[in-house]
Amino acid sequence: MDIQDIKNRFGIIGNSPLLNRAIDVARQVAPTDISVLITGESGSGKEVFSHIIHQLSARKHGPFIAVNCGAIPEGTIDSELFGHEKGSFTGAHEARKGYFEVVNGGTIFLDEVGELPLGTQARLLRVLESGEYIRVGSSKVQKTNVRVVAATNVDVYEAVKKGKFREDLYYRLNTVPLRIPPLRDRKEDIYLLFRKFIADFTDKYRSPNVQLTDDAQQLLVSYNWPGNVRQLKNIAEQIAVLEKERLITAQILRQYLPMDQGSSLPMRVEGSKEDFSERDILYKVLFDMKKDMVDLKKLVVELLQNGINANTINDNSPYLNQLYQDVNANRGESMIPATLTIHHNKDEKKEPSYDFVPHEEEVEESLSLIDRESDLIKKALKKYKGKRKLAAQELGISERTLYRKIKDLNLN
Repeated sequence: MDIQDIKNRFGIIGNSPLLNRAIDVARQVAPTDISVLITGESGSGKEVFSHIIHQLSARKHGPFIAVNCGAIPEGTIDSELFGHEKGSFTGAHEARKGYFEVVNGGTIFLDEVGELPLGTQARLLRVLESGEYIRVGSSKVQKTNVRVVAATNVDVYEAVKKGKFREDLYYRLNTVPLRIPPLRDRKEDIYLLFRKFIADFTDKYRSPNVQLTDDAQQLLVSYNWPGNVRQLKNIAEQIAVLEKERLITAQILRQYLPMDQGSSLPMRVEGSKEDFSERDILYKVLFDMKKDMVDLKKLVVELLQNGINANTINDNSPYLNQLYQDVNANRGESMIPATLTIHHNKDEKKEPSYDFVPHEEEVEESLSLIDRESDLIKKALKKYKGKRKLAAQELGISERTLYRKIKDLNLN
């Protein structure tokens, strides 16, 4: 069976080289019995390819079942897949067969396989390697002959690096990788798909046919389609049902297209680079503010050294002395006290000159946390004249903690 025959049989629309390549891989791997991992964004049609693999295999007369792993609660996923014995847990009033037992001799499609708990992943790995499994609440090993086709819309390899997915299971499932291209990479297929969907829905709802103007076609093709084929199909159905005007312009079409196209994935793996906590963001803001203040201080000192109005210097010389010291400290140098010296000229028309004279003495700042803590406690006690309750509130600690720290630091 060639690629076009497969398209006709399974209702696949499009002539994209990427789409044809995916169909060709599915056709070649179908007669074998190896596991396949289908990757692709949500709505790109991964389940259709699982049907292609099953129907073109020797198991086509056997059962086929699609399981959405992300829709089954973690506490019941093992029971659903592998079955359970009567009384094995609360509510287990009778024994139940799992999917791997029911589909014996056929194909099981595990959608969103990246959502499986780690414990269930270990059980699945055993099935893939030896065909053995154990029901929940049982000690008897059972055998099954099932072909596994898995699919995911997340980066499983990233999940492996984060410890969210077993590496051995990843390589066991990924014997033959099959990537389904997103709709935005199949631009030549977008209008063909839209016409097919519109024809189906206008026939279903007995409504007049819909036509797109040239600018509407251009907008349709240039849109990013984060929901892929599923989103395109939904838009076509909305237009067929809701739109009274049957000649669709770009202005009309834009009303049905969310302009905030966002990410092409419905979820992302935890721990990615964009996953900042509130504390991380706060630290970043504070560090940026500190950097801005340092740059501002450097700029002011440079302006002073190049010359500005003398009256401004006279009015602010104490502050400028401190500013000069702060800039030196933030440059990573020692804290060098400096004095602003103003030289007055006898000629009143001439502005006085000035310079900064650093002192030779170096002052080293203590970096001991204990010394800092001790100084803060002393200042708080002095501020509130020994009233420890008020001092504790100022320091942001409990009164009991303050008593303990006073004792530990010998501040009595």
